[in-house]
Amino acid sequence: MKKYLAEMIGTMVLVLMGCGSAVFAGNVADTVGAGVGTLGVAFAFGLSVVAMAYAIGGISGCHINPAITLGVLLSGRMKGKEAGMYMLFQVIGAIIGSAIIYVLVSTGAHSGPTITGANSFDSGEGLQAFIAEAVFTFIFVLVVLGATDEKRGAGNLAGLAIGLTLVLVHIVCIPITGTSVNPARSIGPALFEGGVALSQSWLFIVAPFVGAALSAGVWKIFSCRKE
Repeated sequence: MKKYLAEMIGTMVLVLMGCGSAVFAGNVADTVGAGVGTLGVAFAFGLSVVAMAYAIGGISGCHINPAITLGVLLSGRMKGKEAGMYMLFQVIGAIIGSAIIYVLVSTGAHSGPTITGANSFDSGEGLQAFIAEAVFTFIFVLVVLGATDEKRGAGNLAGLAIGLTLVLVHIVCIPITGTSVNPARSIGPALFEGGVALSQSWLFIVAPFVGAALSAGVWKIFSCRKE
């Protein structure tokens, strides 16, 4: 049970810090620096992963992302039942993180462009959004699988490598979809945002899973390669 609770808390922190940065500091008028912008939000997500990797990595592996869990499952590193429980608690954690953001927005001043940091895409740009989410999730999960590999991995530096990769992914993808590459991160905010964000949430579940499945397949080829 400790593993599942760790995943819940880790995903809650990711959503609270990452989406919270977009909500409260992404583009704030009349403040010092006028908000953190795309780069700041990207680092908020990446640093959240780094922090949680070293906080709960030894307990659960710090997936905090159903796409990562799917990649790990398909690469043969965990069982299906355990993966399902990981995903369930990740979504619960994302909902808790989104609920905290929603309460903070509801109980104080807020003038930002979003109330939850939910993902979305413009009308007519669904294909672009799907491709972006699938490709960037593929890259991200491939790095995760490589960095955490027992024989070829990055060891204690894995958390840093994964977090910085997430920063890079966000820098490129934020202008397209706000960057998901994580179904739980999209589900939680969409439930509170409602409307378009909720109706488009299917893409931010399906596309990351497609990317994760592809990365697992590629990593299997790499890991079976003869030395």
